[in-house]
Amino acid sequence: MLKQYTVSCEIAGRHALFSDPSTGDSPGSYPVPTASAVCGIFSAVNWGPAVTIIPQKVEICSPIRFENYITNYGGPLRHSSSISGDNNYQLLASILVDVCYKLHASILPLRQNRERMTEGARRWDTNTTSPGHAYKAIFERRLKRGQFFHTPCLGWKEFTPSYFGPLREITSPCKEINFVIPSLLMSVFPDGYDSKPRFAFAQNVEVREGVMFYPQKEAICNAE
Repeated sequence: MLKQYTVSCEIAGRHALFSDPSTGDSPGSYPVPTASAVCGIFSAVNWGPAVTIIPQKVEICSPIRFENYITNYGGPLRHSSSISGDNNYQLLASILVDVCYKLHASILPLRQNRERMTEGARRWDTNTTSPGHAYKAIFERRLKRGQFFHTPCLGWKEFTPSYFGPLREITSPCKEINFVIPSLLMSVFPDGYDSKPRFAFAQNVEVREGVMFYPQKEAICNAE
């Protein structure tokens, strides 16, 4: 059995939105990052094509607060006439404010699925004795130095963090936060982003004393 390695980071910011699909065209946020959002945050530091990121746990280190947010939307989901006329429209969302999370994930090498690797990933895997250990070492070094492949975000790209780095001793989970998420989106492209979407949800996910464990059956995020 391949050994799993764990990595952790802390992220905080003024705004966040982790979209709940059930909220429709005026998106509302889950109170916690989705599994795919966690994978994206870790991949912003070190993208590893030969490993799988498995979100394990999130610690909620600030009170949960929601606010209404209006933005001018100019993306590809506009009506074709709006796109051709270069017309944006106002989009209302219910977002989180003043968030702070401690994120924990496991790193599992893809060696049992080498046929799914890119050619470059296979070369890196062949030249690396332990891809999981290498990913962990590179991740922790880059996180400490503040080196990223791209700017990490709290859901929407415009929601950049006020802090992103190693775990801090001055923050801790809010013990008073206890609730159940009836349906939590776990993945959209479980076979990689070049595959067809296949939505996976976890039911009745519990947050106890500010800590939530991601259901493991649906939590795997492939790197490709």
